[in-house]
Amino acid sequence: MLSCTQVCGILLMATMRCSSSASSVWTHCGFRDGASLLSRITATSRTITDTAAVRRTVYSSQLWSSEGLSALAFTTNAQPSRSIVPSITFVSSMSSLRKVYHPSLHQHHHHAQQRQLPRHITTLSISPEMTDNEIQMRKDAIKMVNASIKAVDPYVAVKDRLHVHQTDPSNNKPSLVANIERDGINQLSYELSNYDTIKVFSFGKASTAMALAASEILAEAIHKYTTTTKLEGVVIVKDDHATPNEIETLKKHNIVVRSASHPVPDVRSVSGANEILQSASNSDEHTLVIACISGGGSALFCSPRDPLTLEELMATNSALLSSGMPVEKMNVIRKRLENGKGGKLAAAAYPATVLTLVLSDIIGDPLDLIASGPTVPDVSSWMDACQLVDEYGLGSGGDHALPLAVLELLQKGQCGELDGTPKSSHPAFSKMPSHDQLQSETILVGNNHAAVMAAADMAEKLGYVPVVLGTRVDGEASVVAGVYTSMAEMLTQQRKNDGGKYPIAPLPAALIAGGETTVTLPPKCSGKGGRNQELALAAALKLQEMSLRDVVLVSVGTDGTDGPTDAAGAIVDGASITRIEQNNKNKLSAKETLRNHDAYNFFDSDGDISLIRTGATGTNVADVCITLVH
Repeated sequence: MLSCTQVCGILLMATMRCSSSASSVWTHCGFRDGASLLSRITATSRTITDTAAVRRTVYSSQLWSSEGLSALAFTTNAQPSRSIVPSITFVSSMSSLRKVYHPSLHQHHHHAQQRQLPRHITTLSISPEMTDNEIQMRKDAIKMVNASIKAVDPYVAVKDRLHVHQTDPSNNKPSLVANIERDGINQLSYELSNYDTIKVFSFGKASTAMALAASEILAEAIHKYTTTTKLEGVVIVKDDHATPNEIETLKKHNIVVRSASHPVPDVRSVSGANEILQSASNSDEHTLVIACISGGGSALFCSPRDPLTLEELMATNSALLSSGMPVEKMNVIRKRLENGKGGKLAAAAYPATVLTLVLSDIIGDPLDLIASGPTVPDVSSWMDACQLVDEYGLGSGGDHALPLAVLELLQKGQCGELDGTPKSSHPAFSKMPSHDQLQSETILVGNNHAAVMAAADMAEKLGYVPVVLGTRVDGEASVVAGVYTSMAEMLTQQRKNDGGKYPIAPLPAALIAGGETTVTLPPKCSGKGGRNQELALAAALKLQEMSLRDVVLVSVGTDGTDGPTDAAGAIVDGASITRIEQNNKNKLSAKETLRNHDAYNFFDSDGDISLIRTGATGTNVADVCITLVH
């Protein structure tokens, strides 16, 4: 494997005009004859337009050893009129590539350096059959995805919404102020001297970043104004989604971090949820609760309603996930089965004052459904849940049958034998005395729309005509893929002499969409993947079928996790299917792979070319899909 030093040496030397020193570095780093390779490159490539010739030369020369040279990437920084040797970056792994390629992607603000999140996608490997346009479009697509993730950094989102303000300098009584966008009100204000304790409860994939931002603001105010208010709290986060710096800083603020499983809850989810509920129930009118909620909170904040067991809730979650049910509908059922969802956390904390900050991962941003709405009055009913059981075959004997105890509980609830969830009439949601504010207020701090618009802004900066298709895209992933590729095919009609009739947009164009698709799994499905990988695989098959080139599609989950895999999504073009089918050792068929919902293993056989791996980004606002057409 190449060391980082060797990779950097190659990068520096390759950008110079060919010389003996450059060839010796290349030879040292794995080339059998660096001088010969340099000679062949310079013989076939004299201008910036010759990068395709360079690529063909490198691949056809057979002068590079397979050891340590698993991928090649090309960049050109010279003016078109200059005679150049394109700079070539040879990378042995994604970790090496992250260090040497596009370092600007890793120049974050101070807060991001402290937190190490959100993580960005780096430039991926390329293959020889890609056109020059496709290579550049892949780079551009990655820049757009990075921009979308950065725009929904939860730490920044909370910091933008909350601040401490001293309304009257003479009395040294600061107030926590939250900026909102609501008719007649643009701020919520909480005078800190009214509270003996401020409790921060945070759960979801972005929970540590959100809690960190809120606790820093509160701790600074407590210290600055020497108030006697006590700060404490509990955070529940998905495994590997919190950085050591976040955990240590929160600990200094008397806030503990608990890790748990997602998307299926485990015993740690229950323990953390019960810890939060116990603390909430010990609150009084002199307590201010700051609840930070993000996508993934439903599984992480999980306390089974008596007499249900954790195992029954785990089986329920697995059935719901495999049924193809959208997450907002899943949460209608989940509210009935647990102690903290559907407004029950706010009810448990009453008479405390509650301020909830929400990072939305659900289409349309329904506050009562994000993480199953633990601090929001519930508008759904037992009957709604039972209707979903029938609609999605969740009943006894169905393809995705729920546990018998769950079905019996839902039936008892529908018959009026069990208490329902708190509604808007509950005192926890009443208006505060002498205030226009409610006892429990909720603010949306970030959503999919922000991510999509950031991607569109970046597309425009890169010279594309952005077309925003919306942020409410849902449906079966493979069907949605067909819509995107059909639109791309229409856009390519402009390449013809007549320019195409009624074009969606002039070329180059960027079709950008947000939302959350679904994948309906058959019983006993053994495939591995996620909705973004499935969408990309279906799109790649369509691109191959229509012989479309210079079209690139990327689909990613903004949280960095697509299904139960280590990938955020995938990026494809018109040659992806042919390349992977010809090169993979297991002779995987793309069509068979799609039928088996096994997109991950298909793309994983492509090395570092198709799958996008970011690790946990620290945010979660559903998915972003970008289709570029040149």
